[in-house]
Amino acid sequence: MALKISDFLVKVPGGSIFVRKWNPDSAEGHPIVLLHDSLGSVELWRDFPAALATETSRPVIAYDRLGFGKSSRRTDRATTGFIDEEAQIYLPAVVNAIGLGHYVLFGHSVGGGMALVSASTPGNRCVAVITESAQAFVEERTLSEIQAAKQGFENEAQFSRLSKWHCERAKWVLEAWTEVWLSPEFRDWSLDPYLSKIHCPVLAIHGDSDEFGSCEFPRRITQGVRGPARMELIVACGHVPHLDKKGDVLWLVHEFLRANRVP
Repeated sequence: MALKISDFLVKVPGGSIFVRKWNPDSAEGHPIVLLHDSLGSVELWRDFPAALATETSRPVIAYDRLGFGKSSRRTDRATTGFIDEEAQIYLPAVVNAIGLGHYVLFGHSVGGGMALVSASTPGNRCVAVITESAQAFVEERTLSEIQAAKQGFENEAQFSRLSKWHCERAKWVLEAWTEVWLSPEFRDWSLDPYLSKIHCPVLAIHGDSDEFGSCEFPRRITQGVRGPARMELIVACGHVPHLDKKGDVLWLVHEFLRANRVP
């Protein structure tokens, strides 16, 4: 299946956001919008979006959150409300700017939390949510790994790899992750206030060896939402299933959309 790939910028509050779209030549169904993780970007999805578009015959859209990748720089300090801000301000601005009607949300890691918060918001046009390695609350395992990662990025060579994707934004990107998650004010964060407001189908994918969170995360998600929900654990898989077990993830997404007759 041939894909047309297009890049463009859209205006949002505070700057411009970089967007990439993979459009199959015989696209059917509502598009899938990808929401990246705490250090992610469009480029770091690598070949997964193209494979997902081919597998599902749907357009796939990814964007760099404000301050990340090729989007506008941010100088303001990230706040503990950043998940709500993305779901309620920036994501709606992006989908409205590119003229999307209804859509499927696919969020990796904290992007999964953003997808669920968005799906809980009145007036949203989300027809299904897929989370991958999403945190549902703050676990000690999560904090320990973030602290270890923070120390690891003190190494110049490791930090330079982050700079490859975010250029001069890299320091802001790193601190937006580590300083918020490790702050005492974020300790009591959870998705619990949002889950009962979600009525669309939800698929929660999680690696059984995810270093950033236990299987309690997808369990909490699927037990809390009001729509059809399915939890899938991928064996011998860590925090990035769409790269480490790409075939498994593609098949799970395809079957989930088919079984729930997601238009």
